[in-house]
Amino acid sequence: MIVAAQHARAEFWHPTGQQLITVLRRGSRAAQQVPASTDAFVWLRLYPEDLRGRVPRGRTQPLWWTLRRPHRPLAYHAAHRMFARANAVLGAGWTLHDLRHSAATRMARDPLLTLSDVQWVPGHAHLTTTELYLTPAKEEVVAGVLAHHAHHAHQAERRAEPVPPPPAPGCDPQSLSVLFGRPL
Repeated sequence: MIVAAQHARAEFWHPTGQQLITVLRRGSRAAQQVPASTDAFVWLRLYPEDLRGRVPRGRTQPLWWTLRRPHRPLAYHAAHRMFARANAVLGAGWTLHDLRHSAATRMARDPLLTLSDVQWVPGHAHLTTTELYLTPAKEEVVAGVLAHHAHHAHQAERRAEPVPPPPAPGCDPQSLSVLFGRPL
């Protein structure tokens, strides 16, 4: 994921005009280009500007840097401590992995993305790992089942009240009512 990528190199321009960021995978250290949102690239443009002249720039340089001097590439431990400090102030318990999990969950619930698409972005080796993000929250299940019941109840009401066809031209509706024992 873009936000949680510890070792990332931003590519702000791509020859084909695609919005890609190159991420170095944690386990294999393999470089992989993944798509990113327009908003991500806006923030990726603004962030280095705050550090202009204080850290090296370029495609081969790390994307994330410590703000404390001396500036160093932001390693996992430093990012973890940054979250710990923010959590202490906010009374929260967020982790770097929570960002990754949240992004994967949102992508897995997007009907425009296949599960294979979602698997590819976080770099899961096995589709079964990505399937974990398909588990809905309790509230989503309750809302979905209630909507299902409401839909079927509405359909049953519509079937219970059949609308008879109009009488054929030339037939007297009053005579037909007497014949069938009910008003038409």
